[in-house]
Amino acid sequence: MTLDVGARRRRTRDPVLTAITELGSATRADLSRVTGLSRSAVGECVAGLLSDGLIVETMTDEPSGGRGRPATVLRLSSRRGVLLGIDLGHAHVTAAAATSGGEVLAECSGELDVDHCPERALDLAAILAKRALRRSGHRLDEVMGIAAGIPGPLDMRTNVVSAPTILSDWVDLDPAAELEQRLGRAVLVGNDADMGAQGERAFGAARRFDDFLYIKASHGIGAGIVLGGQTYRGSTGIAGEIGHTHIPGASNWCRCGSRGCLETVVSISAVRERLAHVLSTSGSDMDVNLLPPLAELARNSSAARVLTDAGRTIGRVVADLVNCLNPAAIVLGGELGAGGTPFVGGVRESIDRYAQPASANTVQVTAGQLGARAELLGTIATAMRASTLIG
Repeated sequence: MTLDVGARRRRTRDPVLTAITELGSATRADLSRVTGLSRSAVGECVAGLLSDGLIVETMTDEPSGGRGRPATVLRLSSRRGVLLGIDLGHAHVTAAAATSGGEVLAECSGELDVDHCPERALDLAAILAKRALRRSGHRLDEVMGIAAGIPGPLDMRTNVVSAPTILSDWVDLDPAAELEQRLGRAVLVGNDADMGAQGERAFGAARRFDDFLYIKASHGIGAGIVLGGQTYRGSTGIAGEIGHTHIPGASNWCRCGSRGCLETVVSISAVRERLAHVLSTSGSDMDVNLLPPLAELARNSSAARVLTDAGRTIGRVVADLVNCLNPAAIVLGGELGAGGTPFVGGVRESIDRYAQPASANTVQVTAGQLGARAELLGTIATAMRASTLIG
């Protein structure tokens, strides 16, 4: 089977443009070294990017390789334009305006019960996006691409939410069409875990990987799956809903209507309740709202045990994915991703115990570098692709 030309082109352009963005400027030799691509592949890609006006080439005073003619350096084009990214979580909406290279210029947030108030959530998303755009000093006619992430699966064949057990109040809604109506521009919409994976791949811990799993462990638990450099969504877009995997011995009711789902045991809400109980000193549980951030709690030995146990539980499910998909890395994000070494160690422990050694020994397990901003930055990265800056 031959690889689709567009997909092959994206697999080359993505790392090259990311490298130029990160380095600020780079020679062709730099790009070959950083991306691992051959000189001929880099040369072909650079020629296309120059032709499209996405990068510019300038001479330096330094000769190439220390001798001979001056080297040429490549930089992102300074063409004027702005990107919009929108992250809809279970309890918040955040929108950001960014440069064509992905630098966030302005960001606005608001709290809302997104799961049960879809119309209000979409209204708020549009309001915040327009506000971020104004604060960035740009106009709507300068927007080059818009992308949004929602906290549930989207049927990629129809762009309609069709999983009644996960986002029941969103069923039959087309979020892309709804946002386009409110913003007057086309909007790409995807699952939030997929957006988190794109954020970590473009700007964070997954920059070196073409095959990895991004685990968003927050109020819900989902996996963004990237295989061969491309997001894998399954036949209808529901791949990665690991939060609804049944955990033996668990019996709590889940929002999906089943008992004992993974997210009923180790969602951020469940873990914080357990932490409040473990850290109580007065005979009654602490108020979960008074708990310090997880990064701080991870230094407490009692709290660390809770976080390690949560990691083990999630890791038991992830181990099966490691057996099936043989990824190069597991990137842990969401609010639980801030659990640091104890949480990462728990996931690592279960993978080592339950996954096949050949896969377990080669997979890296790491906390995400972007924290709670991974999904938002993933929408920015997706908007970059939508604007043809990447892809």
